[in-house]
Formats: sequence, C-alpha cells, structure tokens
Amino acid sequence: MLSARSLFQEILDNDESFRLFCSVAASGESQGGWENARIAALVPRSERDLASKITRHGADEDKHGRIFDALLKKRGLTPVPVPPDTDYTMLLERHGIGLAHHRLRSDRPLTVPEIVTYLAHSRVTEQRAAEQMELLHRHFADHPDLGRAVKTISHDEDNHLAYCQEELLRFAYAGHGHAIQRTLRECALAEIRIHRDVSLAVMARMGRILGWPKARTALLAAGIHAVYAYERAAGWRRMVTLRMPERRNALGGPAAPAPESA
Repeated sequence: MLSARSLFQEILDNDESFRLFCSVAASGESQGGWENARIAALVPRSERDLASKITRHGADEDKHGRIFDALLKKRGLTPVPVPPDTDYTMLLERHGIGLAHHRLRSDRPLTVPEIVTYLAHSRVTEQRAAEQMELLHRHFADHPDLGRAVKTISHDEDNHLAYCQEELLRFAYAGHGHAIQRTLRECALAEIRIHRDVSLAVMARMGRILGWPKARTALLAAGIHAVYAYERAAGWRRMVTLRMPERRNALGGPAAPAPESA
C-alpha cells in the first residue's frame, strides 16, 4: 500500500535517495539561515527588539542544516549538489517572493514595509515546513536514526510559525493590515505553485534512483497535482490566516543546541 510512511521509508533505506533528500533539506535550511542573519543585521532602529528574534530564527535554520549534514555523516555519506529544479528556497527568491538577495547584500537598513514582507513570506513558508515536519514526527519520532532530529526540527518549525503570526498581528494592529493580507495572499499562491513544481522534480529524481515503475511515478505525480488543485482552490487560505498563537514570544530566548550526532 502506498502511504507517506512507506514512501519515505523507501527513500530512507536507499543511500542515494537519502543523500538527495538530506542534501536538498540542508541546502534550504542553510540558505534560510543566511537570509535571516542578513535581515537581522538590517533591521531598522525602530524595530531593534525584533532583531534578536530574527537572529534566533536564523540560528535555528543553520542548526537544521547541520542536523541534516550530521545524518549524512552518520551513514558515511557526503552531500550531493542540489539540482536547480529542486531548490525550493532559490526558486521562491527567483519568483520575487520575500526579500531579494541583492537587497540583503546591501548595507541599507530595511524599511518597515520590507520587514512586513519578510514576515509574510516566512509565515507562508513556515506553515509548509511545520506541516511537513509534523508528518515526519508522526511517523518517525521513534526512529533510531531520525527520531531525535525530527523532534528537534518539528519543535523549532512550530516556534517559527508562532513567532511569524504574533509579529504580523503586531504590525496589523499598528496599521499594516491591508499590506499584510495582500502580501500573504501573493506569497501563498506563489508558494503552492513552486511547492508543486519542486515536489514533482524531487519525486521524478527519487523515482529514477529507486527504479519506480512508470505507473507508480504517474500515480505520485497525479497526487501532487491533486494537492495543488485543492490548495489553489481553497487550501492556500490556511497560510494567510492570522491567529494569536498559544506559544507567545516563541523566539524570545536562545536557540536550543543541535543534536550534532543526529
């Protein structure tokens, strides 16, 4: 029976598919760490209290990248280059979602509208990350190799999502509500399209590595398209809703250490 657990177990059991999975994940997390570090450095004086939380966010992302690298090292594997069509973070940036990298490389402080753009982009992508890690946590929390890593990253992603919602609500109360909703909608609709494309690219490569028959590959592709159709029709709305989270000030303290040994 084809299920999320059996599918990921198959990827986990093969060294080459596991290398690709961890390499793609580590690259995206490390890129997120760099972006957050640059944003923290460019936060305007009026929002300096936010800088420490953005720094913590970036530290968590860097930690996640090290965790995936540690999982590879534990199996005696090295990372592989990330294929461009599977590079979720760079594809988002290339499509104008979030703050452009050339802007982050400058020394000019960010404006409040740019901070709002960053938070809206993060709120959407952290929704995806939290859901994906919750799925892995549900199925692999007790796994001897993955369990500790999955628990750590899932907890962090929940914190990131809570932090983004709390900060966006603060800006909404300060008069940025219309801009926030507009940006959230734009980000969500772009994200679901890019997530579909990246999912198709990753599954196609996994299929070639694992020797899946064409019928299975076609079934998985159909499932990815079905998820996109649902998200395009209504599912994107979960990414733009703002509710005060139960976890308040989720990034107000230091980052927890990484389980470097995975």
